[in-house]
Amino acid sequence: MSGLRLLNPGPVTLTPRVRAALAGPDLCHREPEFFDMQDRIRQRLLAVYATDAATWAPVLISGSGTSAVEAMIASLPGRHDKLLVIENGVYGERMTRMAAVHDIEHVAWHLAWGEAIDARQLAEMIRLHAPTHVAVVHHETTTGRLNDIAAIAAVCESHDISLLVDAVSSFGAESIAFTQAVAAVAATANKCLHGAPGAAFVIVRHDALASATTRALYLDLAGYAVKQAERGTPFTPGIPAFYALDAALAEHAEAGGWCARRSHYRDLADRVGDGLAGRGMAEIVPREAASCVLRSYRLPPGVSYARLHDHLKQAGFVIYAGQGALAEAIFRVSTMGDLSAADMAELLAAFDEIIAP
Repeated sequence: MSGLRLLNPGPVTLTPRVRAALAGPDLCHREPEFFDMQDRIRQRLLAVYATDAATWAPVLISGSGTSAVEAMIASLPGRHDKLLVIENGVYGERMTRMAAVHDIEHVAWHLAWGEAIDARQLAEMIRLHAPTHVAVVHHETTTGRLNDIAAIAAVCESHDISLLVDAVSSFGAESIAFTQAVAAVAATANKCLHGAPGAAFVIVRHDALASATTRALYLDLAGYAVKQAERGTPFTPGIPAFYALDAALAEHAEAGGWCARRSHYRDLADRVGDGLAGRGMAEIVPREAASCVLRSYRLPPGVSYARLHDHLKQAGFVIYAGQGALAEAIFRVSTMGDLSAADMAELLAAFDEIIAP
C-alpha cells in the first residue's frame, strides 16, 4: 500500500527532499567526497543544540538508534565503574540488558512504566549504590513520558556522576541541556530529524572518550571518534542513510531548528489529543509530562487494537500498539515526520468511522 502516513515512533514519513537524497550517486567511503559529507553531518549535528566542538565529539554509526545507545553504554563506563540504569519503560529496561551483555557492573532502578522519576529518590539510589554513571531515557516512547533530564542531570552533577542519555526519540525536537554532568547523548536519524533508518550517532564529551573502554568491535565509540576526526571511517557506512541525514539536517535548520520542530509537533499532538478526548479516548500520560513526539491513548470501548490499526491503515495511517501489559489497553500516535494539520483532521475523521454507533 503506497501513500501511508506513519504515526509510529520512527521510521517517519520522509519529505520529498530527503527521499530524493537517498538516491544519491554511488560513492566510495574511502574517497574525499564521502569524508566531506561526513564532516558536514558531524558539524550539523553539533549545531542542532549549539554544542561546542572543543568539548563535544559527534560520532556517527551505521545502525539503528539502539546501536548508538549500545555503543554509549558499552564504551563509557570503565572496567571498574558502576552503572545505575533508570527504568520506567521498555527502553530503560533495554539499557539494563545492554549492561548485562557487556558485563558492566550495574543496578537497575525499576519504576512502573510511565512513572515520573523523583529527583530525591534518585539521590537516595545514588547514596545506596554509589554508581559512577547513571543512564536514562529522555523520551520513553513506551508511554510517551518525557523524563526531566535537567533535574536528573542536576542530581548527577551534585554527586559528581556522569549521565548517559538515550535521546533516540527526542533529539531534534525536545530541549536537551548539555550540562556538566552529561557525558553523552545517543540518538538517531530517523525520528525527530526526519532522516532515513540506518544512521545513528552519539554526541560525547572528549574527556569521556579519553577514558572509554573497548568492549565491542563494531560498537567501539572511541574507535569511531578517532577515525572520523581524522576524516576516516572504521567500517563501511550506510551511505544512502548518510545522504538522507545530510539533507534532513539541512531541512531541520532551515525550518527553525529544534524549537520550531517542537512547536509543530505539539500543535499536531494537541489536535489529535483534543480530538480523541472529545471522542472518549483519554491520554495515558498527563499532557504536561508527555513529549511533543508521541502520546498514548486508551483504546475506544469495544474496539481492539488490531481492528483499529487495520481500519486506520486502510484510511492511510499507521498507528502503533502498546507494549507488554499495555498491548490490550492502549495505542500510540506519533506526530514526527512530514505531517500536517490536514493529516490530523483526516485521521480524526477516520476514527469517527470506526467508533460510530
